[in-house]
Parts: sequence; structure tokens; C-alpha cells
Amino acid sequence: MCGIIGYVGKRQALPILINGLKRLEYRGYDSAGIAVRHNGHLKVVKKPGKIVELEKSLCGQNLSGTIGIGHTRWATHGQPNEINAHPHTDSSGKLALVHNGIIENYQSLRKELLEKGYVFKSETDTEILCHLISEYNKNGSDLVEAVRLALLRVEGTYGIVVIDADHPDMLIAARMGSPIVLGHGQNENLIASDAAPLISHTKDVTYLDDGELAILTSSEAIVKTINDEVVNKAIHVIDYDLSQIEKAGYPHFMLKEIMEQPNTLQDTMRGRLLLEEGTAKLGGIEKDIESLLYARRVVITACGTSWHAALIGEYMFEELVGVPVEVEYASEFRYRDPVLDNNCVVIAISQSGETLDTLAAIKEAKRKRSKAYGICNVVGSTIARETDAGVYLHAGPEIGVASTKAFTSQVTVLALMTLLLGRIKNMSANRGREIVQELKTIPAKIAKILENTDTIKEIAKEFYQCRNFLYLGRGYNFPVALEGALKLKEISYLHAEGYPAAEMKHGPIALIDENMPVVFIATQDSVYDKVMSNIEEVRARRGRVIAVATEGDQEITKKADRVIYVPDTIDMLNPLVTVIPLQLLAYHIAVLRGCDVDQPRNLAKSVTVE
Repeated sequence: MCGIIGYVGKRQALPILINGLKRLEYRGYDSAGIAVRHNGHLKVVKKPGKIVELEKSLCGQNLSGTIGIGHTRWATHGQPNEINAHPHTDSSGKLALVHNGIIENYQSLRKELLEKGYVFKSETDTEILCHLISEYNKNGSDLVEAVRLALLRVEGTYGIVVIDADHPDMLIAARMGSPIVLGHGQNENLIASDAAPLISHTKDVTYLDDGELAILTSSEAIVKTINDEVVNKAIHVIDYDLSQIEKAGYPHFMLKEIMEQPNTLQDTMRGRLLLEEGTAKLGGIEKDIESLLYARRVVITACGTSWHAALIGEYMFEELVGVPVEVEYASEFRYRDPVLDNNCVVIAISQSGETLDTLAAIKEAKRKRSKAYGICNVVGSTIARETDAGVYLHAGPEIGVASTKAFTSQVTVLALMTLLLGRIKNMSANRGREIVQELKTIPAKIAKILENTDTIKEIAKEFYQCRNFLYLGRGYNFPVALEGALKLKEISYLHAEGYPAAEMKHGPIALIDENMPVVFIATQDSVYDKVMSNIEEVRARRGRVIAVATEGDQEITKKADRVIYVPDTIDMLNPLVTVIPLQLLAYHIAVLRGCDVDQPRNLAKSVTVE
């Protein structure tokens, strides 16, 4: 979850590190720090809070140097304060490192090092690694070997970068479970925890795999295994440009990404819809399509927003493909000994392609001989490399911590998979063409919603001081209710719950009074009449009803206090239009409450620790 940046080359390192940390701040923002080799010594500066606090502390300091590392933290072990901030150093102050991950056996290693006389300053597990590397490098002869031997003792996850004052042209990086990307430039090389801070310097990158270690100088990058075997790694080209990770005049990345959705869905579907045949073309899974077609059952695993997309995928697959589907929280999947075999298929969904729990679920599936498919956004990510086949979202980089455009692209990819499989099985060509035609209209329908947001802003003004919200939906819109509630919780810090509308009677109805806003997704779909009955039940308890309804529905105005209209579409694609107002409602409430929309407290974009 933390952000890591490292530079070695001919230019001044500090500006590159600071700008890189700003690109990475969405990965963690509890504290930040840098270490630069200056006049033969390591100069370490770190501060609690966001990057701006670090910048203030660096103001006026002449930190010249052409090699350095930086870190922006999402706290795991130890409170977010200056002592626990990264980089951490060894006792001599000559060696420093930054770390993303969790060292699970840090207590036993700490005890061992204490007995040898090492003194610890922080509460972190990371500091153990500094002293352990120093222990193996007492004679100062081979830093790379010392790092390798230290990592062989470590249990858990890590993405690390090591700098040493006695090695003025060398950084060492390693990975086990936490992403590390190498950026290859002219007479310079960079290291980061994702590609965002690299793109302004180079588009040529190499992704480390688990158990790999990299030695970077200004002129070369060598990759080895932890067991000291040289690895020949492919160089990938980043498929987006700098403008895509800028705000482009918007006050927040989240708003920009909400507004981008007509374009991102076009990109997700580009070249994949076949109107005449009434099907979809998905080259990433077609070579392994037999496994999906004849699977005894399908398990979709994901976390957070991706889990809500997975629920919609379950409804699509079961209705139109006729295959039994289970949706599992990736964080629970491997711990409950799931029943899997070679007749099952596991589909993992992750925006970043680096979510640790989801990666662990994939490994568990493969261990039990199930085929593993991936749906992710980041080309070259670990999930893309670890799965047998998969589909990219092509939604472009998503910087806002609360996912928006990735969700709608995930639902779109699941719809494309449903279309492809359904047509091969028993879906008629006419039904297939209807779905294709409707998919093609969705970007314009979302654009129409985004052009008329005044109603949503007014509703936000009316309800932003409420402390609790209830979100209710049925069928395909039940996962949308979950997603709407999650968005509000994530960025507004308000309590919100999503439920199937009929489940309201089984407990949550006790909460309803004149102070409780209840958001209904009440489009004119196959369960419209049932939802209208649920609205009546809320009204009878004086609840305040906000309805997301189909354009032209006048009946809903008699029952709801406020109505947000969306264009009509077929049931399976309803979530693509109904979620947009809920994203905007959460956004405007958060802004009115003065919350940090792009960097909500306690959260980070990519969850790479357990």
C-alpha cells in the first residue's frame, strides 16, 4: 500500500523523489520521507502527514545528490509519526531502506538482534531489516549478498529499496508480494511501487516477480532471484501518458474519473463488440474458453468495490450463461479451504492487479488445479502475469482512492464475457444483438447523466449533515446499493449500509425514522413493483426517500422526496447507469463536509498487505 520511489543517475535526485512521491501519495499518506546521498553521507528527512509537510521541512536545505530513495506510508506496524516514518536506517546511519509490506516474523528477528546488541528506535517491523542487512554486511564487502541473506530470513511480504552511503551508484530492490517496477532511462534508472512516478522519465519498465532482487546503477539494471540466479526480464512499455495522471482542471481526481466514464467504457469495449454476430471478442480468454464453457461452477473473488462488480457478474452469468457462480471475498477465500478442483474456474477481479488477498486467492485456486482468470486494469500487473488468461479493463490509470471508473469497466467486461459465453452456449443471435446494441448506447447514456448533475448537488446540500444512510436495491441493483453505501462511507465518513430492498423488513427497518435518508434504486426493471412496495414501507415510518428512477417515471414522484432520473436500459446493464448518481452523491456530500475526497483517512488505493 505504501509508495516507494528510488533514483540513481546523473541528475539531482531530490526533485525526482519528491515529484515521484506526489504521484504515489494515493498509495498512502500517513507520513513521508527521503534519503539522499549528500557529500558522501546519507541525509534522511521524514515527517508525519502528507508530502507537503515533508516539502516544508526540506525548504532551504541544500540536499544535492544523484542517488536517493523516498517513501509515503500507509501505517501497519507503529503509529504514523516521524520515528516510524520511512526511510529507516541501520545503527551506523550509512544504510537506509524503504519497505512496503509486513514482516511476519519480525518479533523473533527483533529478539535475536536485541541479543546481539542492536538498538531499535521505531515500532516498525521494517527497522529489523536494516539491522539484519548490517549484521550480514559487517565487513562491508558485499552489500548485495547481505541483502540477499537477510531476505532469506524474512517471512511475510515486502517490496524494498536499499541505499548505502558507501555505494554511491547502486540501489538494491527486492520483491515478495508487494509490487516493484524498474524504470529504464538514459544514464539513469528508477525504482517505484507502480508506474505512475516513472512515466515522466521513461516508458520502458520491468516488473519484478516474487523472489526477485534487482541491482540498479546509473548504467544498468541486473535482476536475480533471491537464490542468486540471474534472470532475463522483458521490458514493457507503459501504455498511457502523463496527461492521464493529471487532474486536467478538475478539483479532484475522483470527479475527473467519474466524468471520464463515457470515454473509459468506450475504451473498454473498443474492438470487442461484434454487432452482426451478436457477440463479443475477448482475445485474452478465447484460447482458454473451453474451461469457462464447461466449468462445473465459477467462483469470482475480489475485494471492496471489485467484489460488488463480481456480484453483478454472478447475476449475469447465472441468468444468461446458465453456470452456477459463487462470489467470494478474497480475504476469506484461502482460509476456509474452498472446495475447488480442475472442473472449477476462478475469476479474480482487481483494479490494480496487485491486491494481496486476491493474489493469494489465485494461488490457492491454482494449487487446487482450478483455472484462474483475471480481470484487471494495470497492464503487466502481478495478477495479469499470474493468471492463466484474462481481460484488461483499459480504463486508464485510476488515482482517486475511491474507485469509480474501474467499477463500471469491470461490470462492462463481465457483460462482455457473459455475452461471449452465452452466445457460444444457447443465447440467440437476436438476444446477443440486443445486448451489443444496448452496450453501445451506454457511454452516451452516462454522458447524459453527467450533463445534468444539479439535482444531485441539491440533494447533497439537503442531506450532507445526516449521520446515517440506507441504500436499497433489488436484482442487479442490489450490488449497486452496496457500492453506493461504500462510496459514501469511504469519502464522507458517514455511516451507510446497503441491503437488498426486501431484507429491510428483517432488521434495518428498525432504524427508519424522519432523520434517516433511504436511497432506493427504483428503475423500471423486472422488480420495479416490488421496490415500489418497499418504498411505501419506508414512507409509512416517515423515512426520507431518495430514488434513482428511470426517465419518464412520474409515479415515483408521488412516493419519493427526491428523484434522480437515469436513462432506461436492459436489466443486466442497469448498474452502469444507476451507479453514476450514487458516485456523484457521495462526492458532493464529501466536498460539502470538507473531506479529503482523493485521499480519505485510513485508506490507500492498492491494498498490498494482509
